[in-house]
Parts: sequence; structure tokens; C-alpha cells
Amino acid sequence: METRNIGKGLAALRVALGAGFLFAGLEKVLHFDGATKPFDAAGFLKFATGGALPGSAENAIVNPTHDLWVALAGNAGLMSVVNTLVVFGEVAIGVALILGLATRFAGIAATLMMALFWIANFSFANGPFNEQFMYAVVAAFLTYAGAGEFYGLDAIIEKTETVRRAPALRYVLG
Repeated sequence: METRNIGKGLAALRVALGAGFLFAGLEKVLHFDGATKPFDAAGFLKFATGGALPGSAENAIVNPTHDLWVALAGNAGLMSVVNTLVVFGEVAIGVALILGLATRFAGIAATLMMALFWIANFSFANGPFNEQFMYAVVAAFLTYAGAGEFYGLDAIIEKTETVRRAPALRYVLG
């Protein structure tokens, strides 16, 4: 298969994942679902982090990290930071992936965010491979593949004199 076709596929996957992140962040701010309250992850952290395993009782707490999330939800100062980071992170990751800008950095951030969501969610009643897991895998793959080098701003930025003088910048680009 031609490198050009692989590049188009990587770019399409990068833009699609970026659009998913951007939509998730904007939905929390613009309330596409008609909600009127500001986004607050505390309810999820308190009540939806118990986890599930095949055969576990509906109200059983099986997530070994559940107490951490409940404690976090009870700290108003930290929750303000968490809520801001979730919304900002989703929007920034989405924009960066769509544009192919600092793609490796955005991919690592996306992988970390989805890994934390996956741990907090801990719903294995239908197996461990939920959407957070799959988003993390796709983001990690895009990071590894240097997807920003294909039809992204990273391809242009990598040719600049600044990057030639500081090649370590390539670790966040591509």
C-alpha cells in the first residue's frame, strides 16, 4: 500500500478522533443536550464509579479505585480544577488533532485522559473494551504513527528553522 494512502487514513482517523473530543468538550459548555447546569463531574465520580463485573450485584462496589473518586468528588476545590481540565482538555485535544498540531502531545494527553476515564468507569460487565479503552488505543496509535505529519500543521512546522535548531520539538509534533 502506498504511503500516501496510509497517510490519508491516518489523517482521517486523527480528524475523526479529534472531532469526537471537540464535540465532547463543546457539549459540556454549549449544552447540546439541553442541560442548563454547568458541567460537573462530581456526580459521576460519586455515583458511577462503583464498577461492574460479570455476575456482580447491581449495587456492589467492585472498582478498587472507587474510594479515590468519591473522595475527589467531595473536594470542591479539586473538583473545580478537574471540571476545568476535562472541558479544556477535550476541546484542546480535539482542536489539536483536527489541525494536526502538536499531535504527539495531544495524542499522549488523549491517551492519559481516556485511561483515567476507563479506570474511573471500571465497567467490565460487558468486557474491558469499552469506548474509553478504544479511544485510548486509537490515540496511542496516532501518537506512535506520527499522524500529524500527514495533512497536518505538524508537517509544516517540522520544516521550520526553529525545529531544525531544536529537534527535540519533534517529540511533541508529528
